[in-house]
Amino acid sequence: MNTNKKRRKAPSINTGSMADIAFLLLIFFLVTTTIMEDSGIRVKLPVWEETPPVMPVSSDNILSVKVNAQNALMVEGEIMPIRELKEAAKIFITNPENLPDRPSSPKKAAISLQNDRSTNYEAYLEVYDQLVSVYNELWETEAQKLYGKSYELISKAKQKHIKTEIPMVISEAEPTDNMADLASGVE
Repeated sequence: MNTNKKRRKAPSINTGSMADIAFLLLIFFLVTTTIMEDSGIRVKLPVWEETPPVMPVSSDNILSVKVNAQNALMVEGEIMPIRELKEAAKIFITNPENLPDRPSSPKKAAISLQNDRSTNYEAYLEVYDQLVSVYNELWETEAQKLYGKSYELISKAKQKHIKTEIPMVISEAEPTDNMADLASGVE
């Protein structure tokens, strides 16, 4: 038996380019990975207060909008297709006929939005979008009337003035489990 065998030296691996390869892999994954964007509703929420101030609001100044579990819409106690909501809200806020059971000015108008816990999120968003678009349309009309320009093109100070004249007041009540009494199937 020959015990004088020569041991082979293990081949060395050049690690100089390992950092380059790792960097290239990192860049590859950063470029090819899709990053999910946040989706939802952009709303500026008021500062949280333990005991919020109670402000008495006349029921004449509140437009009640409810969506049930079957995604049916009820406005002021009446079933309404979603496509008619925008016009109904616009008439309520502006009160062009000066009806006594409506807000005397857009400053006093408020919209109360309530939905069932089982309401489809897309239906909720559609209703919410309709309500927000009413205010956007009213702001645009007011900007054209006062300044002869689009709302987006006027200064921030002028936009703020318009928003004080026509404030967006959409109050979202806690979702409930008992709105099944609304008629179903109305879209």
